[in-house]
Amino acid sequence: MAHHKSCLKRIRQNEKRRLHNRYYAKTMRNFLRDIRNEKDKAAAQEMFPKLQKMLDKLAKQNIIHWKKAANLKSNTAKLIAKLG
Repeated sequence: MAHHKSCLKRIRQNEKRRLHNRYYAKTMRNFLRDIRNEKDKAAAQEMFPKLQKMLDKLAKQNIIHWKKAANLKSNTAKLIAKLG
């Protein structure tokens, strides 16, 4: 157990940030799942800019790695292009 006041504060901050990051990462994964399950190309194309914005924000805040965001955007764009 931490003995210093600053360590206790750091533990509280880390837990708060962990929950915050977890929420936004999970929200992104759910939205990604919805796009991947979408059968209509027009609807998927309409959702795609929102996904890009979400991924860019998460990468900027270091919640996910910027290369992971790039890969997810690229793979999702390919998937949408295949829809007919």
